[in-house]
Amino acid sequence: MKFVFSFWANPGNAGFVSAGRRNTRFCPRGVIFLSATLAFSLFVPSLQAEDTNEEAEIQALEKQNAILEQKLEKQDQAIESLTEKVGELEATNAAAENSAAENAPPAAPATGYNFGNVNLSAEGGVAFFNTGRDGFSADSDLRVDEARLFVEAPIWKEVYFQGEVDLATRENPNLNAQMGELYLDAQDLSQLWGRDGQLNLRAGRMYIPFGEEYLTRYAIDDPLISHSVADIWGYGPGVELYGALGKLNYVVAVQNDSGANGVQDFDGDKAVTGRIGFDPNKHLHFSVSAMRTGNLSAQNDMISSLWFGNLLLSPLGGPETTLFHYELAEGDIMANWSSGHLSAFGGYGRYGDNDPAASNGRNFFYYSVEGVQDLPKKFYLAARFSEVLSDKGIGVLGLGNYETFDDDLTTTLWRLSLGIGYRFSNNLLVKTEYSFEGGKDLAGESRDHENFFGTEAAFKF
Repeated sequence: MKFVFSFWANPGNAGFVSAGRRNTRFCPRGVIFLSATLAFSLFVPSLQAEDTNEEAEIQALEKQNAILEQKLEKQDQAIESLTEKVGELEATNAAAENSAAENAPPAAPATGYNFGNVNLSAEGGVAFFNTGRDGFSADSDLRVDEARLFVEAPIWKEVYFQGEVDLATRENPNLNAQMGELYLDAQDLSQLWGRDGQLNLRAGRMYIPFGEEYLTRYAIDDPLISHSVADIWGYGPGVELYGALGKLNYVVAVQNDSGANGVQDFDGDKAVTGRIGFDPNKHLHFSVSAMRTGNLSAQNDMISSLWFGNLLLSPLGGPETTLFHYELAEGDIMANWSSGHLSAFGGYGRYGDNDPAASNGRNFFYYSVEGVQDLPKKFYLAARFSEVLSDKGIGVLGLGNYETFDDDLTTTLWRLSLGIGYRFSNNLLVKTEYSFEGGKDLAGESRDHENFFGTEAAFKF
């Protein structure tokens, strides 16, 4: 809107003011009143506009605050929901861990005592044995069945020392300490061509690496107290190569095999042993072994250092025999699962000598089947059936008494062993066994008074 004001003043007369007319008379008070009215009319709309803008801003801020409050409320709800879910997951995991801890076997502490770089450890067993009248414990025995001390130490880089002292063994009729294994172990020689574990070397006195039963002969490792009828094992000084190539593993050894003193051979022909293993997966294991004792002197070596049937292999020829030898071959298989295993092995052996008066060569066969199943509460059951067969007879003591054994050769001897055990931990177990044993010697006499009962606590530290 546009206003046009025209003034005509008469100084001597006070009149009125009229907008839009030229003949309007002028008066000072009218001017003041008109000016105030004009200013007010211009100022009020400005104030109203400013008030309107402030209200709009306030409403916008209130709206933004309301939106922020809604977002914060949703975030609080989301955080609360996540917190509840995390709490539920933690509770579930804790319950699962507790359940696993209750059902899992107790963890074994590290064995042995360290003195700097030297580690000392021990294994053993204390037992009660009783057999039939022709057995090795006809009068019942409380005994220290095994006692062994072990020393391990690094020598230089990947070269290590391993030593064993046998204070008591089932085969040792007295308490004289004997040397067990003692060797230097040079590991990872295959690093020369950038591979781990493919080639390692041992030199010294080691187990003869034939078959696999010798790997679990110690009381803490054997689920039963007795072994198989064949029970092949022995020591010999020499050198051994071993390693693994993918799923294959191997060991090859050249050793003395004289049982006369366990130190030297009296014939230059050495024992040669080899074993190849195959593990297609974590549940199956196969191996094949072969061995020749080499020629042994019947007068100087007298016996082999390899045990078979609880006797050291010996010459079977007449008095004119000067050299004798044995060859053996064996296959092993094992299927294992989380709570047990089933294993078996079978083998063939042949004896020969240079007796000019007679042909003494003979074959013998042996086998064993073993099963172990864990039970609740750390108990387990074990069973084994084993047998040795030879049409011309072979020396097998079995569970018989060495002092009354008349050296009659055995054509067949079988053993059924049944046992139950309880594992306190990997370092302590107790086991009880009853074994039925029977067979015939070369003269046709029965061997039916050698049954065995035993209970043993085996330990290691």
